[in-house]
Amino acid sequence: MRRIVLTLARTPLGMIGGLLATVSGVLILALAVLGGLGFRGGPYLGIFAFLVLPGFFVLGLLLIPAGAWWERRRTARAAETGEAPGVLPIVDLNDLHTRQVVLVVAALTAVNLAVVALATYKGVQVMDSPSFCGSCHSVMDPEYTTYQRSPHARVSCVECHIGPGAPWFVKSKLSGAWQLVSVNFNLYPKPIPVPVHDLRPARDTCEHCHWPAKFVGSRLRVLTSHGDDSANAASKTVLLLHVGGGETPRAAGIHWHVASGVEVRYLADSKRQKIGTVELTLADGTRRTFTTKDGPSAPGPDATWRTMDCIDCHNRPSHIYRLPEREVDDAINAGRIDATLPFVRREGVRLLKVDYPSHAAAREGIRKGLAEFYAKSQPADLPARKDAVEAAAVALGDIFTANVWPSMNIRWGTYPSFLGHDAAPGCFRCHDETHATADGKTISQDCGLCHSLLAVAEKSPAILKQLNP
Repeated sequence: MRRIVLTLARTPLGMIGGLLATVSGVLILALAVLGGLGFRGGPYLGIFAFLVLPGFFVLGLLLIPAGAWWERRRTARAAETGEAPGVLPIVDLNDLHTRQVVLVVAALTAVNLAVVALATYKGVQVMDSPSFCGSCHSVMDPEYTTYQRSPHARVSCVECHIGPGAPWFVKSKLSGAWQLVSVNFNLYPKPIPVPVHDLRPARDTCEHCHWPAKFVGSRLRVLTSHGDDSANAASKTVLLLHVGGGETPRAAGIHWHVASGVEVRYLADSKRQKIGTVELTLADGTRRTFTTKDGPSAPGPDATWRTMDCIDCHNRPSHIYRLPEREVDDAINAGRIDATLPFVRREGVRLLKVDYPSHAAAREGIRKGLAEFYAKSQPADLPARKDAVEAAAVALGDIFTANVWPSMNIRWGTYPSFLGHDAAPGCFRCHDETHATADGKTISQDCGLCHSLLAVAEKSPAILKQLNP
């Protein structure tokens, strides 16, 4: 061991390599132990520990033989000048000292391989973590923020964007390499265009948890909204959603589109908002083709065929950008905005729709605008309601910063949801009574196919009293 140290000390490259390998190896092991004990330092520490440090570790290992080669070359040159030439080392395992050196080198090599393997494994873990995916703040901050507010907040990004299997893992890393370049050189578009056309099919990802046979029957949904009057009057809309689905020939309802034996193909523009031709194939082999004049009629640079799956309706399953009216209603329902503040719903929506240049400007503008409104309209009550007004301003600021990113040109409605037909055409992209077969059969626009309206904007719906007397 002493000779190895002395040999490394005689070669600058070997000495640097030994120091790099030793220091980075010790740091990797130390950080791995700290991680095992529950220490969490954020995504950047993980990137440093299991992506940057392993690079230095491997570089150090490579510099050690490079230093030995350099020393051999220096010795050879010295011999050319008359000095005794160097000789190849003789490895005699009968010699006790040689055996000890070989065993030490073998043990250190095993430790090095273990460190590299651990760093590689932990590096993959770090790269697959949601915090790593969201670490590119300028690009991914909107997606990461909306993901954290979504129903899939406890599902890691890779489970949906990559799924199981090596081919898609490799494909994602190759794609990520270009994304790294585009982020560093500001080559990415603002906003990021959707949909993602090379996304893995939903049957390989979504249907690991949400398979068609799981959705059978109908489900009750109650939507509470508020008016723009001084009392912010609450009203309720009650829907019976015909979720449907199943894997039998009698499958019906919303998820009938992906039921067993049913295949729907459509020709649409690049944003999948205008659908020209729809091909329906039933379990018995029946095929129908529906066409319309409002969409693309043939494949081309801006029109492609696609087989329908979950993402065609649930196009924002995790990265959900909501509209201001629904957000304010939900904030009032949750108590984050005091419903007794006169006109707070109307003023909140109005202030949210102002075109602010940044999140900081939005928070300040909303706070100032709300305070000025109540100072003018309710001057006598403002001192007593100051805390409620401030809390409402904070809640409105949170709503804005969770849905709008001026730096990425993301505004209200930039990324509409196709789940329904309020904010975007959604269902009506096909169910519009204009898509027809050659013999005149159309794709129905009958609302009863998807839901039954049990109450619409009623203050106290009778159906709810029946369900909860």
